[in-house]
Amino acid sequence: MTTRREREQQVVVEGRVVADFGREFLVEFPDKRQVVCTRKGRKQDAACGDFVEVKLTGAAQGSILRVGTRRNLLFRSDEWREKTLAANVDQVVILLAPKPPISEAFLNLSLVACEAARIPAVIALNKSDLPEHAASLVALAPYIRIGYTVISMSAKSDVSPLLPHLEGKLSLLVGQSGMGKSKTVNALVMNEVARVGELSANLGSGTQTTTYSRLYRLDRDTAIIDTPGFQSFGLFHLVEDQIGEAMPEFRPFLGTCKFNDCAHLNEPGCAVIGAASAGKITAKRLSFYQVLIEQHRELHEQHPDWSRD
Repeated sequence: MTTRREREQQVVVEGRVVADFGREFLVEFPDKRQVVCTRKGRKQDAACGDFVEVKLTGAAQGSILRVGTRRNLLFRSDEWREKTLAANVDQVVILLAPKPPISEAFLNLSLVACEAARIPAVIALNKSDLPEHAASLVALAPYIRIGYTVISMSAKSDVSPLLPHLEGKLSLLVGQSGMGKSKTVNALVMNEVARVGELSANLGSGTQTTTYSRLYRLDRDTAIIDTPGFQSFGLFHLVEDQIGEAMPEFRPFLGTCKFNDCAHLNEPGCAVIGAASAGKITAKRLSFYQVLIEQHRELHEQHPDWSRD
């Protein structure tokens, strides 16, 4: 709770956004006080994980005056809008499961978004109790060869394989609906999930608060940010060169093609296509990249004036 003296003196306090409810944000101060804040202006540019300056305006209320410099920001975008997920995170945990079947398109889009934002990614295959799990784990072997960490776990019975990868970090959890992300969060921080749910109801946002990002602390040095489940990870904000650079196995071959402007689609003398033919890049990953570039070009031709600003 804010004190009367703080409010009367228009005290500005530094804190961190620990929940994003769209029009309102929950900000936590170093002394663990939490204040519901608004951000003036039409553009709601604060995100879960942001460090902010807050002017206290009432009992447990404030206004975000400034958003601090970010070391990273992860968001998704399509031709119509962008959705900020979180800022200043140490890694992203991409949660998958054998049922519903793994969407390699979603996985690859998520990995490209992480690479473009320079955020390490961990792939967590949930539902290890299902008979289909072993085959799904084998299907993820190419990602291990690329350099990604893949872990096997069960949110239903045992999340312990995930814990060492979270320790001492702020991790953003993403996944499609049905992957067991809510069960994973509940298994990690059940009491905190319930408490934030009560706060959400008090804000009058009701069940819609499940569509926004929230930070939960596991211990003093470890925290996770839960995001809503979504089906597609749009990359409309990226340019073609960024997409190529975001494919780690492409990097040794970029800049060595016959033509400087090679897009790695069907150009003669393409080093990336040559690497795929030699088995150094999987056919699936090359095909994903090529389809993504074709779609990217088509969308940008349809919306040539699109800009983040």
